[in-house]
Amino acid sequence: MDIDRRKLAAGMVLAAVAFLMPNLDALGQSGTFETNTLQTQTVAPRLPASLLEQGIQLEQQGQWAEALSHYQRAIKQYPADGDLRHRRTIARIHFDLDRRYSDSSFLETIASTNGHTALKVYSEVLLKIQSYYVNQPQWVYLANFGLTNLEVALKEENFKRLNMPHATPQQISTAIQKMRNRLDQQPVRNRSDAYMIAKTVAQMMQQELNVPIQSTIYEFTSGAIASLDPYSAFMSNSQYSETMSQIEGNFVGLGVELKTHPDNLEIVNVIPGGPASQGEVHAGDQITAIDNQRVADVGSERAADMLRGVEGSVVSITLTRPSQTTQTIVLKRRRVEIPSVDQVRIVDPENGVAYIRLTNFQKTTARDFDEALWKLHGQGMRTLIVDVRSNPGGLLSAAVDVSDRFVNSGIIVSTRGRNPMEDFTHRAKMTNTWRVPLVVMVDENSASASEIFAAAISDHRRGTLVGKRSYGKGSVQGIFPLNTSDGGIRLTTAKFFSPSGNPISQVGVTPDVTVQYTALANGQDVVKSEEDNALRIAIEVANRSVTANRASDTSTVSGR
Repeated sequence: MDIDRRKLAAGMVLAAVAFLMPNLDALGQSGTFETNTLQTQTVAPRLPASLLEQGIQLEQQGQWAEALSHYQRAIKQYPADGDLRHRRTIARIHFDLDRRYSDSSFLETIASTNGHTALKVYSEVLLKIQSYYVNQPQWVYLANFGLTNLEVALKEENFKRLNMPHATPQQISTAIQKMRNRLDQQPVRNRSDAYMIAKTVAQMMQQELNVPIQSTIYEFTSGAIASLDPYSAFMSNSQYSETMSQIEGNFVGLGVELKTHPDNLEIVNVIPGGPASQGEVHAGDQITAIDNQRVADVGSERAADMLRGVEGSVVSITLTRPSQTTQTIVLKRRRVEIPSVDQVRIVDPENGVAYIRLTNFQKTTARDFDEALWKLHGQGMRTLIVDVRSNPGGLLSAAVDVSDRFVNSGIIVSTRGRNPMEDFTHRAKMTNTWRVPLVVMVDENSASASEIFAAAISDHRRGTLVGKRSYGKGSVQGIFPLNTSDGGIRLTTAKFFSPSGNPISQVGVTPDVTVQYTALANGQDVVKSEEDNALRIAIEVANRSVTANRASDTSTVSGR
């Protein structure tokens, strides 16, 4: 599948979010929402009724992705509001459910798996949670969230159509009440109890509503993992394959970055050299139909899934251009390289200010970063700006490698988990590091691996940070393939800490130079006061570095 803005890079040992939306939190184990924004106010601001109403309106229209994003933006402003948190919980469950039942590989798993195998999958998932999850699992909460997940599914048309097409609303309500009664009667103290609750409920659903056991169990599986934190998740076979492709820095598709809307897929970016680029597809175009099926009819999630396919196969897409003209083109799917090092250029030739943008951290990042550095060195680089704004993260190892290009010695990042195998200290080991003066640009969407890099540069006083405080995603995820079925799970296994031992989670990295933003009148969004005010300020900071080095007669600023 082609890149979706809600999907982020992940890896076997991750410092990055592979969660659906970069700025989304989920229910924490205590049953309350975590927030990634520090609360500096002593009195919580009052929530405007219109914010909640807008979210509920999106829910009523079935726009769960948009509702989820709306609630997250609102929670950043009003982090203590319980109504917003509750609505976000509902939106998250619906959003995940829609994605599963729009995913052909998940539907194939349901069709080809029996109840016995599904129970083995659930048992394997619970064992992995017990063995590797960063915190001690709260089994009763985990089971309860799985049951809530199933309750939502029982009322959703996609689930009902596939699993219980003849069930009446009264039968569904009765079955839900019986499930809740069973959970109330049966204590959940450990992994075995959580397993038995799911098994018992699955048998009840088969008897009461004729729901296949595997369909119930997969809802419990998805809900159990989602209950842990914002970044742990169940992955279907296609999602698992896509994640691994992103780690490698390539995927099979059209080479487009998408943003979903109810009636179209908006092209946000086109990867140079990919099928879409060669087919004259441009950013701003909207895909309104795929293989003669309208996006509005099949739904944006299903439509995005339809862009998938085997290498060499073809797909027909209907585009609406910004000029309102419509065109249908046929493209051949093929493997596309995903660049993580972008916009390598000299932004101020007079002072030798160079610029590199890192879009994510993947296996190829360190190699491509080295090539960019030497290219800029040859062009007269005297100081360097590294831009990790809106970089959601990626491989922990890639973040360490990039940091190691600039840090002479000492700790780059340390990880700590409940399992001692997750406790590790990553140290600088590269000789002849680059001594070029450094400016790092961050913003509120710089997460995880980006924060590892920024914190290492900041703590070692190796450069100046410019922008806004980063996201505050300070946890490490592991990707675990399932042994009993296709697909896998993404599980938080550790927290990471800066070289000085400071936690990143829910704190972020604070810049040395803060870029001011101008709030809109309605208070719902922010805009930069200029086209790219942060970059302008970063160049000014970089120029001061050049001037200072000239004054001190430093002769090694442009090389290693």
